[in-house]
Amino acid sequence: MRRIALVNQRYGLEVNGGSEYYTRLIAERLAEHYEVDVITTKALEYTTWEDHYTSDEENINGVRVLRFSVEETRAKDFNDYNGAYLAKMSSGERDEAAEKIWFEKQGPLCPKAVEYINSHKGDYDVFIFVTYLYYLTVMGMPQVAEKAIFIPTAHEEPFIHFKTFESIFTRPRAYVFLTDEERELVQGLFGVKDIPCRVMGTGVDIPCEPDEADFRRKFGINGEYIIYVGRIDEGKNCPMMFRYFMEYKKRRPESGLKLVLMGKPVCDIPKHEDIISLGFVSEEDKFSGIAGAKCLVLPSKFESLSISVLEAMSLSVPVIVNGECEVLKGHCVKSNGGLYYNSYFEFEGIINYIFSHGEEYHAMCENAKKYVDANYRWEVIIKNFGELIESLCRE
Repeated sequence: MRRIALVNQRYGLEVNGGSEYYTRLIAERLAEHYEVDVITTKALEYTTWEDHYTSDEENINGVRVLRFSVEETRAKDFNDYNGAYLAKMSSGERDEAAEKIWFEKQGPLCPKAVEYINSHKGDYDVFIFVTYLYYLTVMGMPQVAEKAIFIPTAHEEPFIHFKTFESIFTRPRAYVFLTDEERELVQGLFGVKDIPCRVMGTGVDIPCEPDEADFRRKFGINGEYIIYVGRIDEGKNCPMMFRYFMEYKKRRPESGLKLVLMGKPVCDIPKHEDIISLGFVSEEDKFSGIAGAKCLVLPSKFESLSISVLEAMSLSVPVIVNGECEVLKGHCVKSNGGLYYNSYFEFEGIINYIFSHGEEYHAMCENAKKYVDANYRWEVIIKNFGELIESLCRE
């Protein structure tokens, strides 16, 4: 049986992050066909990278997880260093030596994991590196580039223009892109059209029967609500979502609409009677909460796929997204199951529209589910992964 290693900066049932959750979904399904290891850190929180997990090895749902200690937590001056370097970049200056320091300061600084990758390269048939931005990919992938599949989860943002990535993105033997928009971005920036690739997102499973009534009873939620699922973070543009929602409530005081938040907060949440933060919730509560929502809202400007959007659409729940993100906008355009905004007044107009156009809203619900059923099925995705892995191994 072929042996596969997936590399990601965090991994675990408690980890709240897009690429990390995606890595777990892929690892667990590949484990039905291959011997799968995950190479990761002992960190739980990406804001600090402090060791959380104590064991060096554990089994999670049939996947062997190898954990390595983080040598140093995120540098206290990282934000200042990051701001200063991005300012230099805006004036046309790029410096690989300065970027190396950037990766170490951002973390997770985990040289032991990179050493393991290098010393055990002969033990694995294929290495799969998920997400481009972190130390393990930047330092680890060059060690095993000849047998590496790269899933960059890339989107337009300042970091993708680091000079370091001009060489990193030419290294892998094959790519997996989550969307057509990501493929076009990466191939356009780095001239890698000659590297084999597949475009395939993630399959969407709803592992339980959502119970909207039970969810409402459990959390005391009455009336209509829109929902946000994921890290409650400035990087996800959550403060703007809060401002838009509170402005809507100010302008429409008769509205009983609520904003429900699911996920760990790493930025301030305003105190408002109609903003309800539930923190980290179980899978059952998550899906029940999404199913009962009028829409799922995602204000992020930078997404490479968004599993939460696809999960909502699979439950026939339309989405409201930031039109500055080409991937999220693409989901809406291709599905006719969501709407996007580029300003507060467009956000307000969308909210008003979904409550005043019942027939069109019902069509959006149906379109959303059809889109996911047609494009995000696990059996097709894992078949494509298998073909790509076998192709690399034969070569």
